[in-house]
Amino acid sequence: MKLLEDRIAFVTGGASGIGHAAALAFMRQGAWVAIADNNSEAARQVTSELESAGGKAMAITLDVTDADAVNMAVDQVVGEWGGIDCAFNNAGIALEDTTTPWGDHAIYDRVVSINQRGVLNCMTAELKHMAAAGKGAIVNTASIAGVAGTPTAAYCASKHAVVGLTRSAALQYAAAGIRINAVCPGAIETPLLAESMKDPESARIISSMHPMNRLGQPHEVADAVIFLCSEWASFVTGHMLAVDGGYLAR
Repeated sequence: MKLLEDRIAFVTGGASGIGHAAALAFMRQGAWVAIADNNSEAARQVTSELESAGGKAMAITLDVTDADAVNMAVDQVVGEWGGIDCAFNNAGIALEDTTTPWGDHAIYDRVVSINQRGVLNCMTAELKHMAAAGKGAIVNTASIAGVAGTPTAAYCASKHAVVGLTRSAALQYAAAGIRINAVCPGAIETPLLAESMKDPESARIISSMHPMNRLGQPHEVADAVIFLCSEWASFVTGHMLAVDGGYLAR
């Protein structure tokens, strides 16, 4: 029995990294997957990959900072497939390294617009439909930087905000049959991390940060997302699930 048979899942940032791994994991567990990403071609490629494996998928070009576009994207999924059961709000960026001046306003505004406001836009659009249906599960991508401090001001602040948004919405919608949680990954081997590793000092810090002495893999975060969206987590809401190789246990 698949955990999410015929459920409808909406994944932002679904064309690469953790989002790509999650899209595949949703498909393998029986869900229909809408892959929303600002990279149109990459989203289409992932859609083809899922369809070639026997899944049902659609590609949506989306800028999560545009609230109207997010509403239209979620409405499209509901209109074509009849609803939305699961959402993984994963789109995000990291623009800082150890050479970035702390508090760079231009970088801060750009990172916050995607990592923080983007999650708010997505949850607002998703919850409208989930509340009407009286059911649903949302998982947001936070980070260990949403729980512990890091020198990267914009990323750290934006991910702390994701934690706050997750807890706030979880309380607001707990009695409405909707569960809202977050995953807090450590350093995961993705294209986003590859950019950070170009800075030698950042690479040194990242390589030594986990007690398990390795980087995480995208599928390890995706598995946590599937758990939180499934009935196996039916009494779990407002939770920040660390997938961090023991980082936060220090």
